[in-house]
Amino acid sequence: MAAAAELKLLEKSLGLSKGNKYSAQGERQIPVLQTNNGPSLTGLTTIATHLVKQANKEHLLGSTAEEKAMVQQWLEYRVTRVDGHSNKENTHALLKDLNSYLEDKVYLTGYNLTLADILLYYGLHRFIVDLTVQEKEKYLNVSRWFCHIQHYPGIRQHLSSVVFIKNRLYSSSH
Repeated sequence: MAAAAELKLLEKSLGLSKGNKYSAQGERQIPVLQTNNGPSLTGLTTIATHLVKQANKEHLLGSTAEEKAMVQQWLEYRVTRVDGHSNKENTHALLKDLNSYLEDKVYLTGYNLTLADILLYYGLHRFIVDLTVQEKEKYLNVSRWFCHIQHYPGIRQHLSSVVFIKNRLYSSSH
């Protein structure tokens, strides 16, 4: 999914109805937000952070200094590790690492949904939707996290719902 489309999803999920204009710049399709009162903003995480602040939902950026740093870390992870990867081998390595990280976590940065969860969900959707049942079971922690995020009110928007086998996702044994 193009970053501009993801930003429109984020804008809707934040309850913003500004109708911002997004365009793309360069070969990698870096999103650009044309603002009415100031310079244009460039880059997925810069624009997403701006939209969160504009919606007065700063809690999505983290509540403590550590959480805020972790949100930024995961936003950087999204841009550097997830975007631009279409190679199946790279995707499985990424999912394996993420699966280990999420073993004892509900959200990426703590006990609350943050912008990191939302943007990583949008970034991983194209990969997760194509996983087989066996692959989803192989990455149980990622599947559990993804399933939880997609059912969070207002997040999924028009993206297709990914079906998971609930009895495996929520069992106590791995």
